[in-house]
Amino acid sequence: MTSITDPIYQDANKAREHLEALHWPDGPVCPRCRTGDRITKLAGKSTRPGVYKCNECAKPFTVTVGTIFEDSKIPLNKWLMAFRLLSGGKKGFSAHELHRALGITYKSAWFMEHRIREAMSNNYVGPMGGAGVTVEADETFVGGKKRNRASGKVAPKKIVMTLIERGGEARSFHVANVHGNTLRSVLATNVDRSSHLMTDAANAYREVGREFVSHGTTIHAIRQYVDGNKHSNTAENFFSIFKRGVIGTYHHMSAVHLHRYTAEFDFRYNTRKISDAERTEEALKGARGKRLLYRQPRSVAA
Repeated sequence: MTSITDPIYQDANKAREHLEALHWPDGPVCPRCRTGDRITKLAGKSTRPGVYKCNECAKPFTVTVGTIFEDSKIPLNKWLMAFRLLSGGKKGFSAHELHRALGITYKSAWFMEHRIREAMSNNYVGPMGGAGVTVEADETFVGGKKRNRASGKVAPKKIVMTLIERGGEARSFHVANVHGNTLRSVLATNVDRSSHLMTDAANAYREVGREFVSHGTTIHAIRQYVDGNKHSNTAENFFSIFKRGVIGTYHHMSAVHLHRYTAEFDFRYNTRKISDAERTEEALKGARGKRLLYRQPRSVAA
């Protein structure tokens, strides 16, 4: 079990070796040719540790090429510590906390965290649920209340829709509105029609609910939250942690980056049954092929 006192969080070379073991379990692989053949480790006096040369494309490379770490001036051990802190904080870990903990600027810490969230993001393959499986769907609003602002001005609330397979994974999405067509688009793309769908009694779910094997609802307006096996409390519990992250840690999530924050909370929920150290390793494995540039195009809500 790796603790935060492990040398990989203190020594940049140890951190690099740990990253190589995670990304290259069978030996170095050229990020350009995608081959592990005819690779030479460079060991000259002027060569920094961890540089290899591919004899196919005649290009040098390190384990960080093609990852979110590429071209970063921040030592790898600080990167690994940032991954550990963000992976282990149930309600997140703010960029201000990170910049103080690592001794880097707030701007660097903020950008690091968004890169880490990008590594945590999951490119989902196939629908969730299936025959005999129950999937809960619910939505929540993110943003401050107008009455709490001295100026009376507040940015429009953002809407997050989350799908949770009971006993399984969560998938969260920033959606433009709570409209039947919008919610149906998310459900149709991500949930198998042979699933049992559970929601509240919102009208937006009425039509799409008919497309599933069954559609159970509870009427929150009359304080009905459970009716036998009918409830969306798993999704509500997910939102309780997410909201604590909004209120107590991040305070504000912009519409531009909301999808990355939801990816962070989804990742921690989906890896809830493993240790912090194992969760950190899973996040580090996701760093490859997800290089995030500072001026990357903005995403829009579904």
